Amino acid sequence: MCGIVGILGTHEVAPLILEALKRLEYRGYDSAGIATLQDGHLDRRRAVGKLINLSDRLVHEPLPGKAGIGHTRWATHGAPTEANAHPHQTGPVAVVHNGIIENYRGLRAELSGSNFESETDTETVAHLCARFMAQGMDPRAAAVATIARLEGAFALCFLFHGEEDLIIAARKGSPLAIGHGEGEMFVGSDAIALAPMTEKITYLDEGDYAFVTRAGAEVFAADGTAVTRPLARIERGAAVIDKAGYKHFMAKEIHEQPVVFAEAMARYAPGNLPVFPEALDFTRFDRVVLVACGTGYYSCLTAKYWFEQVAGLPCEVDVASEFRYREPPVAPRTLALFVSQSGETADTLAALRYMRGRADLVASLVNVGTSSIARESDVALAILAGIEVSVASTKAYVNQLGVLAMLALHASHQRGAMTAPQIAAELDALRHVPDQMRQVLALEPEIARIARGLAEAKSALFLGRGVMYATALEAALKLKELSYIHAEAYASGELKHGPIALIDRSLPVLVIAPHDGLFDKTVSNMQEVMARGGPVTLITDSAGAAIASEGTRAVLVLPLASRLTAPMLYAIPAQLLAYHTAIAKGTDVDQPRNLAKSVTVE
Repeated sequence: MCGIVGILGTHEVAPLILEALKRLEYRGYDSAGIATLQDGHLDRRRAVGKLINLSDRLVHEPLPGKAGIGHTRWATHGAPTEANAHPHQTGPVAVVHNGIIENYRGLRAELSGSNFESETDTETVAHLCARFMAQGMDPRAAAVATIARLEGAFALCFLFHGEEDLIIAARKGSPLAIGHGEGEMFVGSDAIALAPMTEKITYLDEGDYAFVTRAGAEVFAADGTAVTRPLARIERGAAVIDKAGYKHFMAKEIHEQPVVFAEAMARYAPGNLPVFPEALDFTRFDRVVLVACGTGYYSCLTAKYWFEQVAGLPCEVDVASEFRYREPPVAPRTLALFVSQSGETADTLAALRYMRGRADLVASLVNVGTSSIARESDVALAILAGIEVSVASTKAYVNQLGVLAMLALHASHQRGAMTAPQIAAELDALRHVPDQMRQVLALEPEIARIARGLAEAKSALFLGRGVMYATALEAALKLKELSYIHAEAYASGELKHGPIALIDRSLPVLVIAPHDGLFDKTVSNMQEVMARGGPVTLITDSAGAAIASEGTRAVLVLPLASRLTAPMLYAIPAQLLAYHTAIAKGTDVDQPRNLAKSVTVE
């Protein structure tokens, strides 16, 4: 959430910052602003809403200068208003900030007499720094003294009156990177923002701060010790973000799933057995603890079935935002596995840090190999989904499932739960998933028709059993995210324990039921819904459709699937239903209200 860009350039920076901020739109935001230095004087422009509003303002009120900072804000403290938009400026200091300053109320009390113009925690940072400068500190000393007083999570950039060759950057809990150019330097919360301007990136570690000039960057650890952080190159393709002819990024990313899934298969299963780093030796572990948030949590719920059924390995799944606050005891021989698309999810990162020194091994599944979670893991596995721009995750979710399925097979092989021929057969089934995905994608016109009816509903209910329960949860989440329709998901066996009271003719019920060992039980629950007038859409395969179509409002027939392949295939109609329901309702598909792509605050 939120985006930061800073540039010390050789050209006018406001247009460059605006373009870089556009590349961060996928993160979610509700206001934006830019501050620059011209002849040593700070000036800024801010606007509420989309970046086009800031762009329009800059046309009528240009912002000259070759040094500047910019920000897209996702509201935490204070409503989306111009007064609350970043950058915040107090006297000689302008600041942009991602994160939450947890002790800002106490700091505000100390700053009595200061004239606060906003409701934000960030403005406190600017006032505190200005106070230190008023006491005689230079910008560097004032910024360091300010950072030392802050509690919470933050990525910060400071710009100072009279200092046209200085940006001060700091991170604690929120990601921040420094880009290196020829006579230019850049700062960004995401390498994607900087990709068109530089290929060379230095990622700040937790607690680092940096003095950035056009000559380079001096980086210091939290204790003030000068440090050298490695130089990295921005991943190939980061500079290319387009819709490839699709109306929305989400549509493009849904249709990319066969390709990216095949790439993950090629990486982790090039032969008859899965291939993973040696450290992932499952003979060392007696249990797996899976931790994630949102969609990643549902991929973990699916993987729990696989690790236990396929590998005979006990598995626990936790929501990251609750995990560390439970302070769970950690048994010996535990593998802790953290799943995050961005690799920057604040709750997941905090849970990972809790498990360091407690678990035998800390591993992660990420889509950004240079992310904080990847860097702080003993083993980081790339899911290889490519850049995912739409806030609602699609291809990253499916590739998380794919890598987790292969990891379960890897565990099964090492623990002797399955024979090598059995594992080879399972991998062969997974290799057919891309072709089967294309068959599901061909159902899109039919799915769009069902979605148009769903768009009229105020609520929806999803039912599934086994791995399809986790799929139902993900389907309900997608519908909520994109269409703002209230949706619930239940294990279908729980229907009689309360949710059946909701059933009437106005509540659409979507039943996810491949013809597997739980099919008859799921259909029995579906019959209970139809007996009470509930309109049912059945998502199944040809065998299931032949048995249970009668009385349903609609049936979607998917290819036959196994316990490992079904979750990937059945995720696609869930995604397309949510997408086309949102289209029918006219909501913002790629940037749903109140949501951010990367949740970097608790």
